[in-house]
Amino acid sequence: MNKSTRNLVIFTAVTLSAGFVGIGVDRLAPPPDPMQGLGALIWLAAPLVTGLLLRAFGGDGWADAGIRPNLKAGWPWYLAAVGIIPLVTLLTLLIGSLLGAVNLSGLATEGWGAFLSLAGATFGGVMVKNIFEEFAWRGYLTPRFAARPLHPLVNATLTGFIWAGWHVPYYLYFLDKEVLTAHTSLSVPAFILLSFLLLPFHALAYGELRLLSGSVWPAWLMHNVANAISLSLVSGGFMVLQRNMTGVLLSPGTEGILASLLIGLAGFALYRYRLRGARSSEKLIATF
Repeated sequence: MNKSTRNLVIFTAVTLSAGFVGIGVDRLAPPPDPMQGLGALIWLAAPLVTGLLLRAFGGDGWADAGIRPNLKAGWPWYLAAVGIIPLVTLLTLLIGSLLGAVNLSGLATEGWGAFLSLAGATFGGVMVKNIFEEFAWRGYLTPRFAARPLHPLVNATLTGFIWAGWHVPYYLYFLDKEVLTAHTSLSVPAFILLSFLLLPFHALAYGELRLLSGSVWPAWLMHNVANAISLSLVSGGFMVLQRNMTGVLLSPGTEGILASLLIGLAGFALYRYRLRGARSSEKLIATF
């Protein structure tokens, strides 16, 4: 086993086991709220810390860590990061409303100002959490898979599966069941299975933003926007979904099938754009 493969195996093993280790720690000293205990911290921090240690001491190095914002060259991808989720959400809500799967009376009653205010507060509330996530998945896993090299679609699929596996203890233990119930009518096992099917589509879009921009920060920004919009729609009562498979199909969040497919389509478009750019560079080099 070479160094790169060894480190990816270590990262994956730690990532998939960290949440269950955290649950075990909480069993020894139960916190009042699972999301505020030591177990949740272990679950959240272990992938990032492992990636940093593998870069510092495992031989992966820092060349593809994506820590720098790279604003001068990467600013178009920051705009994409801000725009993709709102466009997908608006299209999904429009289709859901036309089909009667989504009730937006709360948004009509409270108004866009109230929604944007809550979304802004939610954005601020998830910023730190998403640093842990994005600098693990797009700061370590996506570029290390890309260095293998793996086809970008295989990269996204593997990253999405590992990302979904990391979420399993979150869905089983750390997440308040009332919050999960508000987002989906599916049982926990069905919701977990769905996450393995859908997160690769999200991983493709996030990963392509990371690779195109040369920085993790656009993916972090997009993750914040996604959380701010989907969480605010539900928790603020601005949107109510039908409690059936139509609601699951047309939910605007990560758990929504149509929204995930649209985000995956955006990711595929970004991939094709990056591929064309790489081919143009190769042709330019070949002329010299």
